[in-house]
Amino acid sequence: MADDLPPAREIPSALGASLKSWWAAGQKQSAIAEERLLRRLPFYRPSSSSPPTPSGPLTAYSSLIPLSNPKHFLNTLTIQSTSPSPTAPPPAVLLHGYGAGLGFFFLNLPSLASWAQSHHTSVYALDWLGMGRSARVPFVVKAKRDDTKKRVEEAERFFVDSLEEWRIKMGLERMTLIGHSLGAYLSVAYSLKYPERVHKLVLLSPAGVTRAPGVDDMEREVMDEQSLDVSGKESSTFQRATKGRVKKLKSEQSDSQSQPQAQEPQSRTRRILYHLWEEGYSPFQLVRSTLFYSPLLIGKYTSRRFPTLHPSEDATALNDIHDYITNITLLPASGEYCISHILAPGAHARLPLVDRVAELRDTKDAKSKEGRDIDVTFVYGEHDWMDPVGGFESLEKLRRVRVTKGLGSNGHNIKGGEGGDEDDPQLKARMYIVEKAGHHVYLDNQKVVDELIRRELERE
Repeated sequence: MADDLPPAREIPSALGASLKSWWAAGQKQSAIAEERLLRRLPFYRPSSSSPPTPSGPLTAYSSLIPLSNPKHFLNTLTIQSTSPSPTAPPPAVLLHGYGAGLGFFFLNLPSLASWAQSHHTSVYALDWLGMGRSARVPFVVKAKRDDTKKRVEEAERFFVDSLEEWRIKMGLERMTLIGHSLGAYLSVAYSLKYPERVHKLVLLSPAGVTRAPGVDDMEREVMDEQSLDVSGKESSTFQRATKGRVKKLKSEQSDSQSQPQAQEPQSRTRRILYHLWEEGYSPFQLVRSTLFYSPLLIGKYTSRRFPTLHPSEDATALNDIHDYITNITLLPASGEYCISHILAPGAHARLPLVDRVAELRDTKDAKSKEGRDIDVTFVYGEHDWMDPVGGFESLEKLRRVRVTKGLGSNGHNIKGGEGGDEDDPQLKARMYIVEKAGHHVYLDNQKVVDELIRRELERE
């Protein structure tokens, strides 16, 4: 790949520009689009460079990590301290959401790199198998449609076991997993299967938490215009989630869903989408079916969904992320087909995490006499479309198990509606609501989320 990358194409506003983007899309262009985002790191080593002798405190590079199957590999960004310490904390691993890729975290990488430098450790970001620039291998679930448990287990295994293979290849003993949306869901699934390998979980707007239809609605991710007030962001912050704040957020979500916007056409469209969902179609399959219109559609989504990436603040960020999204979306379909097996229509989990999360503490693992006791942090945006009630209920379950097992404090406030005493580190579970942020909380209010993640990484 050339040392000087061409600038990203502008978001198409006409069919001709869309056709040019569609025609150019592919593996090579997706690699260029990703590298364009990663070169924002001053210590990033371009893929075309020969391995230099590290001269600064950090180095960063991309690689395709092969797995046991010759056709399987995971695209990985590595950020390492050039003076690693044997007493360093476990590395942080960033795990993207459904149909996304490691490039979505491009604005969060400098803060995480700073943490890695300070603590002489590493940060990794990877693409799930079958997504981003990882191997686009066939995704097959053999379980019958009415066998929900086996369907979910097979779908989860596709991702969880490849992550475990990757960990072994990288020589990592334990990890802190920072997952967004479906990536957060799969991080929990991994932790349930390999608890001894997980130090902490930071779950950013996790998918698949709620047990019954609430306010989760994936349609809003595509259709809603993200009307965030991006002015005065330095005054925004994150707040500990209390029962009152969670109730207020859910009420706002319900109000948003009940707006009288062409209800009958919307319900017909929804019925069609739900039918396609149950038949195994993926949203990205529908986008690709529009052929040369697809970059135009993706451009409308990008502009509507990421208003904080405005040219007035960063001249190229919006074009760069649009080009990246376009190119990874137009790669062959693979892991995206998991969605109808893991989630029911409306983004409700078939095996909800709220009914499984207590196992992070309540079960003895096979290799240790100690119970599972993973530190867990839930994070939601105040304009999120994920139902925060499931997260809050999960939080209380985690804390209650810890108190019942005699692992922590006396359980002050666990049943009092305030979600526990956040200042009690022994509870090892907490939840925050980030102001001026939606589902992509890490991009919508990047600086605040960077601060929050660093705080959780440094928490004893």
